[in-house]
Amino acid sequence: MTHVINQGMAMYWGTSRWSAMEIMEAYSVARQFNMIPPVCEQAEYHLFQREKVEVQLPELYHKIGVGAMTWSPLACGIISGKYGNGVPESSRAALKCYQWLKEKIISEEGRKQQTKLKDLSPIAERLGCTLPQLAVAWCLRNEGVSSVLLGSSNPEQLIENLGAIQASARGSSCLTPALLQGTMRLGPHFLKSFSTLCLVSGLLRC
Repeated sequence: MTHVINQGMAMYWGTSRWSAMEIMEAYSVARQFNMIPPVCEQAEYHLFQREKVEVQLPELYHKIGVGAMTWSPLACGIISGKYGNGVPESSRAALKCYQWLKEKIISEEGRKQQTKLKDLSPIAERLGCTLPQLAVAWCLRNEGVSSVLLGSSNPEQLIENLGAIQASARGSSCLTPALLQGTMRLGPHFLKSFSTLCLVSGLLRC
């Protein structure tokens, strides 16, 4: 990769789905032989998939500056809210090649996730944004996240998701007692992350 970068074919390089140990090993080898180390790790990250980005990668971020380039902020559409009452025929999960997604949605764990999302929807409304926008903004609030990769089926969906930037900048009043009380049902870990998002939003608004 050092040769590729030196030839001007790339500016940086990163890893995808590597463990923290593998990334650290690559960094150490690169430093040892005077080569260019990786600068980011591509990892899945959303409300229901958090361990790697929040538990495993922070040490690398603080020690060697490796950031996270996260993907699937809406969990393959699960966090979009469209599966709250089952699987619509026009949705991706209804396609034969996405049978695995349908099974995930209708599973016991999937139903629990939809219940949590229903609790989260009023909070999004209070913040003046949609559930997908809140989900993307929540990913952006993590200091170790360098960027969030978005996928969309049409221009309208992309524009809506990009509205997460405005949602992040609209938060000085979101830390009200009533709003925080509403997040308690989603669990203490979400409450901590949500509070961080609101604090950052307040700073961005100033």
